[in-house]
Amino acid sequence: MRAEVVGSLLRPDFLVAARRRLESGEMGPPRFKEIEDRAVDEAIELQTSAGIDVITDGEQRRYAFFGHLVDSMAGFDKFGGWAIPFHDEKGEQLVFKRPVVVEKLRPRRNMAAEEFTYLRASTTVPAKVTMISAQQAAAYYDPEKSKTAYATRDAYLADVVELSRREVDELVRLGCTYIQIDAPQYAALLDPELREGYRQRGSDPEKLIDTCIEMDNAIIGGHPEVTFAMHICRGNNQSKFYAAGDYEPIARIFEKTRFNRFLLEYDDDRSGGFGPLKHVPEDRVVVLGLVTSKKPTLESEDELKRRIEEASRFIPLDRLALSPQCGFASTLEGNRLTPDDQRRKLELVGQVSRAVWG
Repeated sequence: MRAEVVGSLLRPDFLVAARRRLESGEMGPPRFKEIEDRAVDEAIELQTSAGIDVITDGEQRRYAFFGHLVDSMAGFDKFGGWAIPFHDEKGEQLVFKRPVVVEKLRPRRNMAAEEFTYLRASTTVPAKVTMISAQQAAAYYDPEKSKTAYATRDAYLADVVELSRREVDELVRLGCTYIQIDAPQYAALLDPELREGYRQRGSDPEKLIDTCIEMDNAIIGGHPEVTFAMHICRGNNQSKFYAAGDYEPIARIFEKTRFNRFLLEYDDDRSGGFGPLKHVPEDRVVVLGLVTSKKPTLESEDELKRRIEEASRFIPLDRLALSPQCGFASTLEGNRLTPDDQRRKLELVGQVSRAVWG
């Protein structure tokens, strides 16, 4: 598996319009499911025709990359959480409202079983499912708004870990052999300014890293026949980000977690150098996120090959792969590029991976 996507793809206009009609009551679930299926079919075709080796359903059934958790559970206020500022290199900023847990979590349905079973039945290409890490879910706890549901963040996270473990068990039972855990919140533990913010609020970033590793290992444990991947980026919302910094402060994630693959953001200077890859154990694979999903400009094939060669000085070429640096639409709005831009970038990933690895 040399050519991958991270997860989300741009939502087609017809799907966005249908979701609005569903939410307003103008459309019923049966008709919406037909439209949703069509969007997934198109996402599958886009990836396979581009030469991607392992595909997702494009997260077409989610309103955001964490939607599988929030929509499948009673207990969340979908837009009531603390706001996080995203920005770009020009200083343009947007504030994104996160969900917040306000009642004890109660499953309404499986988180991702529908996504996987439809995907499995619709392609012969290897497929994967994405879920969020416990560290990401921790951001949906607010000491004031959540305290009547869970007295402490740890009590809430214990439920998140257990519910996530059950979902992994169910996906494996259904035949899933590749599960990716999205963990962008780790970026808050590598960014120097955000790390200092944790300290000022009374939290030790180093202890947080160890706690998060323990939780993620608990979620994925017990399935040696399944490939587990972790994706780490520095925020991705409408072509904006919230963190910057080298991987070195969190490099022990590579050594202490049980993940087989690490999908890492490496599309610009915010990601630092390849030096931290020296910490990756010899039995793990790194998927280099060299192609940006934030901007329409198409990368040079020669430049991608040069950067892959540079990374191979720290980790052998046969343990490397290639992908975009993040999803194209971590939220429903999507990043600021067109479906055509997206297609060209996916084709570039497939083209370069074949040229480098055959």
